[in-house]
Amino acid sequence: MEFTISQESHQCSGRLGEMTLPHGKVQTPAFMPVGTQGAVKTIGSEDLEALGYELILCNTYHLSLRPGENLVESLGGLHRFMSWDRPILTDSGGYQVMSLSKYRKITDDGVTFQSHLDGNTVHLTPERSIEIQRKLGVDISMALDVCPAYSATEKEVREAMDRTHAWAPRCLEAAGENQAVFGIVQGGVHPDFRAESAEVITGMPFAGFAVGGVSVGEPTDMQYPVVQTTAPLLPADRPRYLMGVGHPKDIIHAVKNGIDMFDCVLPTRTARHHGLYTMNGIVNVLNQKWEGHNGPVDPESVFPATARYSAAYMRHLFKAAEPLGARIATLHNLAFYARLMHDIRDALSKNAWPELEKKYENA
Repeated sequence: MEFTISQESHQCSGRLGEMTLPHGKVQTPAFMPVGTQGAVKTIGSEDLEALGYELILCNTYHLSLRPGENLVESLGGLHRFMSWDRPILTDSGGYQVMSLSKYRKITDDGVTFQSHLDGNTVHLTPERSIEIQRKLGVDISMALDVCPAYSATEKEVREAMDRTHAWAPRCLEAAGENQAVFGIVQGGVHPDFRAESAEVITGMPFAGFAVGGVSVGEPTDMQYPVVQTTAPLLPADRPRYLMGVGHPKDIIHAVKNGIDMFDCVLPTRTARHHGLYTMNGIVNVLNQKWEGHNGPVDPESVFPATARYSAAYMRHLFKAAEPLGARIATLHNLAFYARLMHDIRDALSKNAWPELEKKYENA
């Protein structure tokens, strides 16, 4: 992986960059739609290409259970399997350490899960996580970490951080030749932990660095200081990735503080729950006010992929439980996020950051 910075803002810590990966180039700041099981729910690879996305996220844990990394490898790798020829990043399974907490046990060696599919025992070590990602053939592999929930005690956050640090060199040692691996900084909402973790993780030769353990239930006013204090501690010559974020305003705030990469289920999950992103916030298209509305929910957010469909029709689809409703809403929300990232890059290139913040102040 190569990463170059083409321009730094004079108005904030944001920067324009480009990642060159085996399956193509990615302009940063970049947002990754989430395709946990090798698919972004309700849409295909051709839709993502048409929307202009250059990088997507899939999940190591889920793909190792179904269909299995060996099958994917035998069919030519994840890119060929899902007919997506642009870059892919895989989460290591570290998030599942938190989200599937009732199914797992953590030791110094790794994590033992009870599969949520069939109850079978699954043992995920740092080496195994990197091996799975190598067999999937992805462009960026994430180191296996322990992601503590916001409800974790300070002692639990310390234990999670220490284990993440212990596993990081094992991930690097397990990596194949030219396998780009990103390290992850943990530490919860504790500034001293974040500083310690950043020092430890950035002392290792990772291809990029991520801020993990945010957007795990903490209030936004606690998330922002973590981003503000941690981002500057990450090397300026490597991509900086804020995992699991987020809302449009959260992304704008993070870019302002020097973050380059994002992923989040919000645009697709919100779409499946009849929520559409607009310049005035999220609109619930099921509300009765849209029943006879023969036009878009937001005239400022009309996109080629969905412009032909009225709010009234979308409301009808959701009321009738037609899958097309979720598909149209997903296309709309991902188009909104694609425009957001375009506008962010444009504002950085033109030194028009205050104008961007004003434009999205109600989004």
